[in-house]
Amino acid sequence: MHARRRAAGFSLLEVIAAIAVLAITFAALMQVAGSAISLTTRANERTQAALRARSLLDGAFIMEPVQEGSSEGRFDDTYRWRLNVAPFNVGDAPTDTGNGARMYRLDLDVLWGDDGRERRAHFSTLRFGVPQGSGP
Repeated sequence: MHARRRAAGFSLLEVIAAIAVLAITFAALMQVAGSAISLTTRANERTQAALRARSLLDGAFIMEPVQEGSSEGRFDDTYRWRLNVAPFNVGDAPTDTGNGARMYRLDLDVLWGDDGRERRAHFSTLRFGVPQGSGP
């Protein structure tokens, strides 16, 4: 009696199952990679907004007197800004320095993106300045 030897190897069903597992794993990895790229892009946008905000806030009132109120403008085709300048008071304590300068609060919003998906970053700082019209 001859015992039939079964051929060694994988059956078609095993190969299909392996390919299905590989496809599911690949799809999951692609989704993770896509999310990572999206997060990196958003982080870069926020970094660019912060750099532009820092530039604007660092240069505010260095060469010109303080102008209270709101103003807005554009950094470039992508980023725009809105700045609100108001006197800063701590309770009833005066914030004047005696030489005409006083403390101001600068609130800056940097905006980018289209109207449907507009993004915004808010920055706030305090700055001493001489009010317009009270300079030497």
